[in-house]
Amino acid sequence: GIVSACARRGVQVLTVFAFSSENWNRPAEEVSGLMDILALALGREVPQLLKDGVRLYFVGSRDGLSDRVARGLAEAEASTAGNSRLILNVCFNYGGRWDIAQAAAKLVASGQVVTEAALDRALALSHSPDPDLIIRTGGEMRISNFLLWQAAYSELYFSDLLWPDFDGVALDAAITWFASRE
Repeated sequence: GIVSACARRGVQVLTVFAFSSENWNRPAEEVSGLMDILALALGREVPQLLKDGVRLYFVGSRDGLSDRVARGLAEAEASTAGNSRLILNVCFNYGGRWDIAQAAAKLVASGQVVTEAALDRALALSHSPDPDLIIRTGGEMRISNFLLWQAAYSELYFSDLLWPDFDGVALDAAITWFASRE
């Protein structure tokens, strides 16, 4: 998949938007189905991620998750903690506005002054550099509350392909486009 394609191309950090905080507004049975898909995907994908040297982070609020799902996320992160070939950030129950708000609240609660540098360190993605390139699939021309703070100086690439169809060939096209930017 795209994770392996990124690792083979020397990409050091890949951040994907798996479940936005807005997804909780969907019908309960749809949300439950999405959670079941996540649990299945974890069981299926983590062994390959381990083999590929991928370190997994789930970035977002753990509030509202079932114990089973929360435990699965924590176990997947712990099992890949020793890997360093590629960092895979899965933004799950995440929103850019949530991230900025929780970072500010964390600083205020600890009595720190809210500055750009302090806020940057308090964000959920503080373990990763800001992205050089953000790829938006599915023909949408917006960032949809994804990496609002981190996207300040990122190049934005838009593809009509749906995410499941975005493969190594499409990735190469995006990387070639990015390499041509000044």
